[in-house]
Amino acid sequence: QVQLVESGGGLVQAGGSLRLSCAASGRIFSIKIMGWYRQAPGKQRELVAAITGGGSTNYADSVKGRFTISRDNAKNTVYLQMNSLKPEDTAVYYCYARVLVSVPYEYDYWGQGTQVTVSS
Repeated sequence: QVQLVESGGGLVQAGGSLRLSCAASGRIFSIKIMGWYRQAPGKQRELVAAITGGGSTNYADSVKGRFTISRDNAKNTVYLQMNSLKPEDTAVYYCYARVLVSVPYEYDYWGQGTQVTVSS
């Protein structure tokens, strides 16, 4: 089984920065996509950013220019650098990975979530 371990969440003031990390371990042949979703209380979970093994990225419009996703394929780790944080960024952030366990078996995995709170 694949496990995603997240770190880096916390409490910051508006305008501050946080860096989230997520490391995947277990039975992994390759990871097609890694990314971050977030969910605020009473709201739907939404995609924040995603990155492929080749480095292609996708961002929610609300975070473009402020957040940067990166990936270390050798470490099976994805990062989310969050700058200029706003109170509306407050949410539980979930790491996501689509993993090729063995050909042709591909599955989605989720981290446990890490709380990001931005105070005004």
